[in-house]
Amino acid sequence: MKLFRVVKAAICYRCRLAGAALVVPVINYWWPSFPPEVSRQAFKKLIVPEQRTLWIAHNAPYFLYLWMTQKWLPSSAAAMHHPEIFSDHDMEVIQKMMAMPRTIENKSRQQGIYESIHRDLLVAFGNWEFDPMNITNPFPTNEGSVHIWQGYEDRLVLVELQRYLSKKLPWIQYHEVQEGGHMFMLVGGWTDKIIKALLVGEEASPM
Repeated sequence: MKLFRVVKAAICYRCRLAGAALVVPVINYWWPSFPPEVSRQAFKKLIVPEQRTLWIAHNAPYFLYLWMTQKWLPSSAAAMHHPEIFSDHDMEVIQKMMAMPRTIENKSRQQGIYESIHRDLLVAFGNWEFDPMNITNPFPTNEGSVHIWQGYEDRLVLVELQRYLSKKLPWIQYHEVQEGGHMFMLVGGWTDKIIKALLVGEEASPM
């Protein structure tokens, strides 16, 4: 399972990109455009093991493998599926998924823990060579659109920073699912709703 799910839906229509939809895209707490106090307060909302892991991934990446494989202290809460990282809606989603036939087991980890989890952490929370909040609109003549979908109850990707990002980049169409957690798109027909919003501008009804 990917730790920080950045689901990108890019639709090509007549060989032209119609847009992009990012569902609970990862937020790096060290992006320079975040006001320090905003980033700090959001970071404090993470449970302590997750704070430690992200701090190491950013400030001491050469120690991340050792940290993730040691047994004395809990490391990444997301990697360990710690129950505190799941909202009530996430738990409902997990129960529904467990009741379904499991034809593919641990597909996201088939390349090994290092490639699927450790590298994700290093890329997501390392030092980026650019500031995403300086990106210009890729569709300046409205030939396409960019959407962000965020669950209000998400405990892994926090809503406060996603809201700040969307305000800094007003060309992004921001959608907030009121009762949704980190896994809201896996049930309730949300995949279809997201695609419809991207292609025809049909707004999904609130959860």
